[in-house]
Amino acid sequence: MAETRIGFAVTGSFCTFARVFPQMQLLAEKGYRVIPIMSENAYATDTRFGRAQDWIRQAEEITGEAVIHTIAQAEPIGPKKLLDLLVIAPCTGNTLGKLACGIYDTAPTLAVKSHRRNDGPVLIAVSTNDALAFSAASIGTLMARRGMFFVPFEQDDFRGKPTSCVADFEKILPAVGAALDGRQLQPMVF
Repeated sequence: MAETRIGFAVTGSFCTFARVFPQMQLLAEKGYRVIPIMSENAYATDTRFGRAQDWIRQAEEITGEAVIHTIAQAEPIGPKKLLDLLVIAPCTGNTLGKLACGIYDTAPTLAVKSHRRNDGPVLIAVSTNDALAFSAASIGTLMARRGMFFVPFEQDDFRGKPTSCVADFEKILPAVGAALDGRQLQPMVF
């Protein structure tokens, strides 16, 4: 497993970072080589959930790797075959929409494009308030594409936010194993 290289792309669902970064840590502890990738917003935006510099430092301490955060840094992922799997956790509605429409204007979306040129698998951990509204079409489009897998997800507050869904981030590790085997972890929606 030490040979297995996993890109771990973080996009701007800032409220989930405290649940996502321990999963990055778990993958590293399990012996995967983890390459951190952050969207430009995740890399540069301080929020009530933490300072960007602290999240960057944490990712680099966990992985021992510099964070990829620009399109130029993400582009070589495919040509140099740098990854065996690319995880996007959390994956916002914005990122889902871009991927579904073939828009590659952030480090994580270009990492997907670059990685998919070699048929590399991508594992998506949804986190968006509009998963069952505007982002539903994007989720469906990506589910229908070969090589795209999802961390199981659910409605996180069906009374207060009836269209919101979030991945069960604690299922990232088993979902990684399944995606590396070319299969979708089930049940996908719970």
